[in-house]
Amino acid sequence: MKRTPVTRAVTALTALGLAALAAGCTSSAPAPGSTAGSGATAASSGPSSADNAPSSNAAATLQPLPTEVAANLQPYYAQRLSWHSCDSGFQCTTFKVPLDYSDPAGGDITLSAVRKPATGQGIPRIGSLLVNPGGPGGSAVDYAEYAAMSFPTVVRAAYDIVGVDPRGVARSAPVKCLSDAQMDAFTAVDTTPDNQADVDKLVAADKTFAKACQAQSGKLLAHVSTVESARDMDVFRALLGDAKLHYLGKSYGTFLGATYAGLFPSKVGTMVLDGAMNPSLNAMQLNSQQAGGFEVAFDAFAADCVKRSGCPLGTGTVEQAGAKLDAFFHSLDSKPLPTGQSRQLDEALGTTGVISAMYDQTQWPDLRLALTAAVDNGDGKALLALSDQYYERGPDGTYSNLMYANSAVNCLDLPPAATSPDQVRQEAPTYEKASPQFGTTLAWGGLTCAYWPVAATGAPHVIPAKGAAPILVVGTIRDPATPYAWAQGLAAQLDSGSLLTYDGDGHTAYSRGSSCIDEAVNSYLLEGRVPPKGTVCH
Repeated sequence: MKRTPVTRAVTALTALGLAALAAGCTSSAPAPGSTAGSGATAASSGPSSADNAPSSNAAATLQPLPTEVAANLQPYYAQRLSWHSCDSGFQCTTFKVPLDYSDPAGGDITLSAVRKPATGQGIPRIGSLLVNPGGPGGSAVDYAEYAAMSFPTVVRAAYDIVGVDPRGVARSAPVKCLSDAQMDAFTAVDTTPDNQADVDKLVAADKTFAKACQAQSGKLLAHVSTVESARDMDVFRALLGDAKLHYLGKSYGTFLGATYAGLFPSKVGTMVLDGAMNPSLNAMQLNSQQAGGFEVAFDAFAADCVKRSGCPLGTGTVEQAGAKLDAFFHSLDSKPLPTGQSRQLDEALGTTGVISAMYDQTQWPDLRLALTAAVDNGDGKALLALSDQYYERGPDGTYSNLMYANSAVNCLDLPPAATSPDQVRQEAPTYEKASPQFGTTLAWGGLTCAYWPVAATGAPHVIPAKGAAPILVVGTIRDPATPYAWAQGLAAQLDSGSLLTYDGDGHTAYSRGSSCIDEAVNSYLLEGRVPPKGTVCH
């Protein structure tokens, strides 16, 4: 299972069940032939071979350039993708985009992509379905590999499943910050400070994190915004040979998709935004409302747990279970638990471990076992493992760049939720009211961007995307990370938005077990038909 963090970050992140797949697609794959710094991209030796590309897409790069493309961007739209087999029927490629769209001559960065050609099976090929799991910081290449093996058969038959790691993420000019040992220390810093000394340690950790990102990533930090990634998607759409972008985004991926629709409404084909974010909210609203989402999810978990014998949070009420969890977190603050390794389970890591399991109700049994081991037996190993999967920490102690990309994108997209510890203290009651269990953690997590070395370039805004084809927004009523109200808000502001509701638990809904949701989304992707207004799946 893949987890992306909400603590020490700004907005909701994705949490999706991803298979442990590797198509072997790396940044060393054949590039289209750009000279770094030139801003001009030369053509490769030719279109993909018939063996490595869907026949209907073989001459895609020979199509005329979009007339609206600015002259200084035309070399990027004129690249030819050179696909090569990477593993198990997947194909990989790389392509160039300008580091700075306002100065295309200032240099390039290389983005990595993967695809699985449409299986056909008697269904006409529609085009490429670009997928993104969210984050920001989640690997779309990894998610495409998962989607190409798990999405409904009819969708995989009609679409090439395609993923591009956004700029700053994984294989695409990744943002770099801390060493693995430094990251271990960073994730363990107390995010519920009890005194000024604790606050000072938290602030020092955030400043150290920001300075490390600046030192390791340099000018890239100023150019990993969602707007820039959306513009990258349009370059890639053209290189794929698709007149319209077909897209399925989850969690933060909904913000990326909606941003694309706002920039290029006439280029929207089918677009599914599942587990939606609301771009009109500021960082403090997003964080505090997300805290409420986690509270809703915890209450659902607790209501299930207390009905079972041996529930580590007791067999009383949901409120009593919450109080017992609070007491457990407080005990970790003063006495961390052993885990069988050099790291101990402190309050920050224990809280993250619980949050991790809130994303997917199928992990509730794992959380019960982990809490039983910790609360009843003083063993923090299982709860630490949940925290590690959340932060994408591997068994060998290495981290992906998830957290680094997450902060870099979020801190560019919105001004900070709080600019000082005093402001956090003022805002904390709002968070704590929304979530007695997790509110304080998310309140102090909003301080990270206060010390970021690059000022925000984005701000809260409404995205109407006037002129776009119908866009399907999917919302889950008890979604912990992207509250249902966000899906309602996004669907309402999109001129062509249509809301599909899942009355269920967990983060996002499509391809997660609901046949009702899957059938509605499939019909939209294959036939362009949105479900009737007010459709609710159970």
